[in-house]
Formats: sequence, C-alpha cells, structure tokens
Amino acid sequence: MTRKSVTIRDVAREAGVSVATASRVLNGKDIVRPLTRDRILSVMAELGFSPSPAARRLSLGRTLTIGVVVSFLTRPQAAERLRGVDAVLADSEFDLVIYNVESVQKRDHYLETLATSQRADGLLVMSLPPAPGTTETLGASPVPVVFIDVHTPSVDRLPRVVGDDVRGGSLAARHLLDLGHRSIAFIGDALADPFGFTSSRDRERGFREELASAGIEVPADWIGHGAHGRYEARDLARRMLTSEHRPTAIFTASDTQALGVIAAARELGLHVPDDLSVVGYDDVEAADYVGLTTVRQQLFESGRRGAEILLAQIDDRTEVPVVAQLEPGLVVRATTAPSKEGRA
Repeated sequence: MTRKSVTIRDVAREAGVSVATASRVLNGKDIVRPLTRDRILSVMAELGFSPSPAARRLSLGRTLTIGVVVSFLTRPQAAERLRGVDAVLADSEFDLVIYNVESVQKRDHYLETLATSQRADGLLVMSLPPAPGTTETLGASPVPVVFIDVHTPSVDRLPRVVGDDVRGGSLAARHLLDLGHRSIAFIGDALADPFGFTSSRDRERGFREELASAGIEVPADWIGHGAHGRYEARDLARRMLTSEHRPTAIFTASDTQALGVIAAARELGLHVPDDLSVVGYDDVEAADYVGLTTVRQQLFESGRRGAEILLAQIDDRTEVPVVAQLEPGLVVRATTAPSKEGRA
C-alpha cells in the first residue's frame, strides 16, 4: 500500500494551529511566536513533512527562479561570471535558468518577454546592451532586472554591475610603456557590431589615450579589428609581425585574442616575451595557466555582486538604482618583458 504523503494541513492539525500559521513558519515568517514556531517545526520533523516545490512556489506567490540572459555562453568570460552567480544562488531557494543569446533577434525576444511574462522572479542581463526603448519596458516590469557588464547610457536608471574598460586599457598601455616599449599594436573586436558591445572599443580608447599622453601615435596598420576569436586574432597578429617594421608588443581586448597572438608569434619563430610582449584582458582561467600578463576585470565578482543585488531587489525593490563599480587591475605574468629597443 502506498503511504499517503504528509501535507501542510496534516502538520497544522497535529500542531493545533491554522494552515496559515503553519505556512508562515514554513516560509520563514517572523510573525509567529517562538514557542508556536518550535512546536510546528517539531511536528514537521515527527511527521516527516517535506513540502513539494510546486506547493511552496504557490504559497510564496513566486516562481523561485532566476533567469540569466547571457551573450555567447561558451566564451570563458560568460562562464566565469555565471560561476559567480551560481555561488550566490547555491545558498538560496532559487533555481537558475540560462538563456543563451547569439543573435539580436534572440536578445530582443528574451528581453521583451521574460521580464513581463513573470516566468522568473528576477532577471540578470549579462554583457548584452538592450535595444533602444527596451529599458523603459524593463524598468516598469514587475520583475526586477539587473545588468552586468553593460555600459550604455540606456541602462543608467536600472541596477547594474559595471567595470571600467577605459581604465583597463590605460593600465595595459602604461605597463608596456614602463617596460620601454614604444612600438605597440592593438587587436580588438570588429567595429561593425549589431549588439552594440562597448568593451573592445573602450579598452582601445584607454590604450590609445595613454599612449598619446606619452607622445606615441599607433600606426593604422598596427590596429587590427576582427571577429572575436583566437584564430582571427592569430591572423591579424601574423600580418603585423611579418611587416617590415613589426611591433615589439601587442595589447588585445581579451585573453582569447591574446592566445591567438602568442600562437602567431610561435609560428613565426618569435619568442614571447623576448621578441614580443603580449597583454590580454579578462584574466580567465587559461590566462594563469599560460602565464599571460593581463588586465583582470573581476569576472567572478561581477556575477556574484549582480546576483546579490538581484536577490535584494526581489525582497525590497528600490527606486534609486543600485550600482556596483568594479575596478580593473593589472596582473603581471610571463608574457611581458622590457623592450629590446628600450634596452638598446
């Protein structure tokens, strides 16, 4: 014979309280007197009461789900940020649902529907600038939305976690200048970008401004833009490194692209860092493994802070948007060294 499962009504009857009081204890409400709460918890233990997830969601009026809309999930930057989100949600009641975006159409669809359909109690939007006009809908939706790594002015009225890519580019350039490099190139993402990503552009801007302050202008053929990827960066670097006057250092907009530059140097018989210094950006796990000098943008921390802000917004939504600013930092490893030009 199948044993009948214990319900919240059975607990209330055995404890001599109403179903509403037993539910308040189950949901962690503080309005129940301590003696009554202890009695109800004791009855739950004696009866082996285990609430069903569906019933618990219904009693709380929540889905107990957090949605994360993230661009290009397979990239190491996204994975590291998601680790930070999961570290927070692992100690909560919320389940994590990930929506991977690799097209503008998918981005617009998710942002237009998820925040208004109430399929989640909160929404994290990771590295995806919204389409014009979308933020007004998100700001007015019943579901709180927090942006991570989005720097467009359209999200200024919403909670967010942001870094400083311009500052990061400046840090990379200053490091190379201090090592005596004056022939420095840059490799970043393609300028034509349907998503409106800003990170590569801002890192290049900080890089150029720092070099300009030292009286250095980067030649046009030492600025390479292409699709974000290791092989694309390798091809761009190969063209620079086989020119008559090659750079002594290359700064890239990501660690993935830096790995492509290192591959190109090795294929051409150049030694990193004696013949070529390389600086990346992000500080993904592989950067430490290969000894890559890079700019750390606190990927894990940005995911963690974003999840913490979102949980707080779910409990008590604020009118003034919460903004967490994370500062980049230079991590010096084995792929940078003093320039031979400087030593000469």
